[in-house]
Amino acid sequence: MWLFLILVAVPIIEIGLFIEIGGMLGTWPTLAIVVITAFIGTALIRVQGRATLEALQNSVNRGGNPAFFLAHGALILVAGILLLTPGFFTDAVGLLLMVPPIRNGIIKWGTARAQAKIYASAANDPSAPIEGEFEVVDDEKQNNKRGDSDWTKQP
Repeated sequence: MWLFLILVAVPIIEIGLFIEIGGMLGTWPTLAIVVITAFIGTALIRVQGRATLEALQNSVNRGGNPAFFLAHGALILVAGILLLTPGFFTDAVGLLLMVPPIRNGIIKWGTARAQAKIYASAANDPSAPIEGEFEVVDDEKQNNKRGDSDWTKQP
């Protein structure tokens, strides 16, 4: 449902912004802004992507958990896609994702949300391990209890 809303709302917002900004600035300045933000976005992705990759490599070399840096890398990738997509709304969201403190906040929020969902689903999971008792059965005693069926005879 959320994906459907995003796929419908974002183009409508972009069209509205193009009409409004294009009406104020004119066609060519509006198109120039879109192209310039794509170039700026590409430069930012290169710089921040390399820095994140280096931090990831250092973390892995030290034996640390790479998840934090992988999440940053994923958000930088999303930011790059948004910055390369023509539009003012997507550019604004992409630029926000290029700010490290904003990415940190999104990662913390997403991690807390994921942990809460995992905890809730584990608590409500009927296939979760159930405690019980068991006993070891001696194979010789078990073989003596079997009937004469061809299914239970040993070869």
